[in-house]
Amino acid sequence: MSRIAYVNGAYVPMSEACVHIDDRGYQFADGVYEGVSVRRGKLIDLEPHLDRLWRSLGELQMMAPMDRGPMRLVLKEVVRRNRIKDGFLYLQITRGVAPRDHPFPAQTPWPAMVVTAKRLNFDAVMDRAMTQGVAGSSQPDIRWGRCDVKSTSLLPNILAKQAAREAGAFEAIMVDRDGYVTEGSSTNIWMVTKDGTLVTRSTDDNILPGITRASVMKVARDLQMKVEERAFTLEEAKGAAEMFLTSSTSCAMPIVSLDGQKIGDGTPGPVAKRLVEAYKAFMDA
Repeated sequence: MSRIAYVNGAYVPMSEACVHIDDRGYQFADGVYEGVSVRRGKLIDLEPHLDRLWRSLGELQMMAPMDRGPMRLVLKEVVRRNRIKDGFLYLQITRGVAPRDHPFPAQTPWPAMVVTAKRLNFDAVMDRAMTQGVAGSSQPDIRWGRCDVKSTSLLPNILAKQAAREAGAFEAIMVDRDGYVTEGSSTNIWMVTKDGTLVTRSTDDNILPGITRASVMKVARDLQMKVEERAFTLEEAKGAAEMFLTSSTSCAMPIVSLDGQKIGDGTPGPVAKRLVEAYKAFMDA
C-alpha cells in the first residue's frame, strides 16, 4: 500500500506529495517540526509535543495553520490512513510561500503543513536496548544559539551524526567549547553516576526540551531514582557507571561505549534496563 501524506489540506500518495519551490522552509529552513511515536495506534505524549510545537512557532513569530483540535484530527487520520500500529509520525510547519527575501514577508503567507507517518518496530528497539545498546562518538557542538527551538535547520546535527556514523557509532554526543556534554545530534543524553544518580543537562541550559526525556524523568522519579539536572563533562561521562540516550524513536537506549571506550562493563546496565522496561509499560498503558 502506498504511504499517504497530508500536504496543505489534502491527503495524497507520497509519490505525489510536493511543496512549492518558494516555500520558506525549502529556501531558508524557516520552519519547525515535531516527531511523535505511535504505539499500538496511539500517539505517545501528543499533548506535550503540541505544547512544544506551539512554543517553537511562537519563538519564530509564526502562525499555526490550524487550531489544536483540527490538528489532532489530521495527525490521527494520517496514522489511520497509513495503517500504522507501531511507527513514527513527522509533522512540519513552515512560514509558507513568499518571494525569496531574508526578512519575514511583508504580507504574511499562510503557513505550510506537511505530515507523514512510517512504521517502526518498537519491540525491536526495546530488545536492542535490553541486550546490546549503542556506541557514541563525541563531536563539537557547532549548532546555532537557539537549540530550544525545534527548527528544521539541522545541518550541524546532520554533520555531527554523519561523523559519528563514519566513526562506527550510532549517535553523536555533542560537546561544547568548555568540554561539557550538551545533547545528542537527535537525542538527549544521560549518565548514571557510581552512586546511581541519573544526570542530564537542564533544559534551561540551551538544549531542546525532549518530550521522551521528560517522560523518562517522570518514570525514573516514580521508581524512586534520584535525578539531577546539571551539566557534566565528557570525561565525567566516560567514567560513568552507565549512559543512555532518550528520543521518540530510541526510547531509553543504553550507550555502552563512547569514543571506543567502554561505559561500565560495555553492556546495558541495570538502571537503563529498568528504565527501558518502565518506559515500555508507560507506552503500552
